[in-house]
Amino acid sequence: MVEKLTEDKKITTEEILEVVKLSLEEDKGENIVVIDLEGKTSIANYMVIVTGNSNRHVATMAEHAVTNLKKKGLISKMEGQEKADWVLIDAYDVIVHVFREEVREFYNLEKMWSAFEEIRQG
Repeated sequence: MVEKLTEDKKITTEEILEVVKLSLEEDKGENIVVIDLEGKTSIANYMVIVTGNSNRHVATMAEHAVTNLKKKGLISKMEGQEKADWVLIDAYDVIVHVFREEVREFYNLEKMWSAFEEIRQG
């Protein structure tokens, strides 16, 4: 559980994930993928990857996700919004990658994490 910064309530990692997913869906994010990282790494429990169709779209989706998290009392960190090719949002136990399509294809995080899982099982 993550402590909210306002009021004296708690919010779960799954609730953070839901806020992020709904925000990205409302902003017409494309090809939203959620990768369960629990037990695979200590950096986060979930990774969300989404594509925007332009730099402006990427920046807007990221800003809205951070704003929606803030409405729930969570202050998240964001990097990369200046260029908006790839914006990273650190929302406690949820890491969000908002990419332009070409950048997403280049880094191919889904393949990297699926390869990690294959190595762990092999």
